[in-house]
Amino acid sequence: MLASVWSGGLSGLQGYPVHIEVDCSSGLPYWEIVGLPDAAVKESKERVRSAMRNSGFSYPSGRIIVNMAPADMRKEGPIYDLAIAVGVLKVSGQVEGGAWQQALFFGELSLNGDVRPINGILPMVIDAKERGAESVFLPAENAQEASYIEGMQVIPVKNLAQVAKILKGEEQPVCVDQIAFQTLKLSGGNADFRYIKGQSQAKRAMEIAVAGNHNILMIGAPGSGKTMLARAIPSIMPELSFEEALDITKIHSVAGELRGAPIVAHRPFRSPHHSASSAALIGGGSKAKPGEVSLAHGGVLFLDELPEFRRETLEALRQPLEDGFVSVARVNAKVEYPARFMLAASMNPCPCGYFGDPERKCRCTPYQISRYLARVSSPLLDRIDLHLEVSRPSYEELGKETEEESSLQIKQRVDAARDLQRERYRKEGIYTNSQLKGELLERYCHLQPAAEALLKSAFELMKLSARAYTRILMVARTIADLSGEVEISEAHLAEAIQYRTLDRKYWGG
Repeated sequence: MLASVWSGGLSGLQGYPVHIEVDCSSGLPYWEIVGLPDAAVKESKERVRSAMRNSGFSYPSGRIIVNMAPADMRKEGPIYDLAIAVGVLKVSGQVEGGAWQQALFFGELSLNGDVRPINGILPMVIDAKERGAESVFLPAENAQEASYIEGMQVIPVKNLAQVAKILKGEEQPVCVDQIAFQTLKLSGGNADFRYIKGQSQAKRAMEIAVAGNHNILMIGAPGSGKTMLARAIPSIMPELSFEEALDITKIHSVAGELRGAPIVAHRPFRSPHHSASSAALIGGGSKAKPGEVSLAHGGVLFLDELPEFRRETLEALRQPLEDGFVSVARVNAKVEYPARFMLAASMNPCPCGYFGDPERKCRCTPYQISRYLARVSSPLLDRIDLHLEVSRPSYEELGKETEEESSLQIKQRVDAARDLQRERYRKEGIYTNSQLKGELLERYCHLQPAAEALLKSAFELMKLSARAYTRILMVARTIADLSGEVEISEAHLAEAIQYRTLDRKYWGG
């Protein structure tokens, strides 16, 4: 006898259909799974056998062959347990399931028949919906995650016995209602700029960086407030649209990072430790999982103590910073993950942290300072749009009673600038000034004559690279947007240029 069941698999963030065929014939007891299964899929034999018996079903004797098509795509993980168990129940005549012939089944089985949650359910359900599927059986814990897909009948199940009753018509499925994304737009609990005393120049730089989605590097002594400033960035970022939230949630779902939340409703803020490996930061490993740069997609990647990261790890950032995605290639897989994030990095000017400090003496030798700064390469610095020196606030600034500008006030200006950019680039396929390249840069970064003369002078005196030249133009475009002006003036350009001077001060460009 032969039975078939539909499930799905993952290749990076792209789901694909998996057709599971179960054949049972007479002969000595035998079990074989074909179709490039990994070890976890092969072990489903014992999970399925125990789950069936402990759920009150008989396990068929004889030769059982499970084929998973397409046969040239590697099948990974325990997500196929439920589908295989349903196939065995069908082939042994214990359930019919004719009305659910085109339904998809996902879930890991425990030995007592319970259906356990899995990772990556959202992209697989999205793919199923695009291919015309109308119903999906999945673990109850994953139900809300899939309930944002309009038009899909999401049937949460707790155990194998419940699935069998639904297939036999003994129990009516209780589908999950679709959830409106707007109900999840709650306050995010981020740090607020109103609680950061002083640092007016740093706050201005943060506003510019977020308005154009530019990368920013903060250099300053310990205790100057670099980390607090970085952690306040999400509080002034625009709210997520539903499409952005789905894209981000797919990444977090595949990585198993949802942590009980059905959807990512706030822009991510990722802050990996400086001991993180290249695979942890960029993505990879034996299963080519997304890394921190992809988990920060649509949000902020904060690298504290930048020179303490391994040199090869930092150099691996260059491609995603330029392209907005990462390609992870392995022997058995090649996948792409989106990685369009805002990089915020901080560092001390020297190993002791007090080089150039007016109040505390630096204890480092010139060689130690040079070696420390050399850990951050010039090509990486070129990809960071704003370089900002952060000084420690004075006692008067910390003790003053006047109220600082709140994140909400800054966010209103950021939103207005983002709206200008969204409307301007509506037909160009980009969303922010940081994505300007080539012809678009010439078209939308028109300089007034005085500004053009200033840029020419700065380019020659500062010996800027071509990349630094374009970064200055993009930042100047954002400053003009914050001012609500169409053309880039000399004042806009001068402010943009001042954010490119620290690499000359510390790295001697």
